[in-house]
Amino acid sequence: MREKSKFVVVNTTVDSEAKARKLAVAIVKQKLAACVQYSRIRSVYRWKGAVESADEYILAAKTRQTMADSVIKFIKANHSYEVPEIIVTPIIKGFAGYLNWIFAETKNKR
Repeated sequence: MREKSKFVVVNTTVDSEAKARKLAVAIVKQKLAACVQYSRIRSVYRWKGAVESADEYILAAKTRQTMADSVIKFIKANHSYEVPEIIVTPIIKGFAGYLNWIFAETKNKR
């Protein structure tokens, strides 16, 4: 791993397990992230003036900071929500072996 390499987690949500799996597999196949985890959650949110509640699946894609914009663009192009949640969180510190793996499994974009 290069010292200056930074890593992030890109989160999004979708409304079904099938969509979560499809998006996760596509992101990894495109080498936009080394790993995408997804799990079921319950969301409560305000949408168009009303408080809503829904079962969703949250996805967490681990990637290089330099890949974040590509992941965001890919999610937006492949998402069914009018306004999808897409949040990028920096990885401040982590196990060097895992971070090296993320680096090795993602496209070399600078």
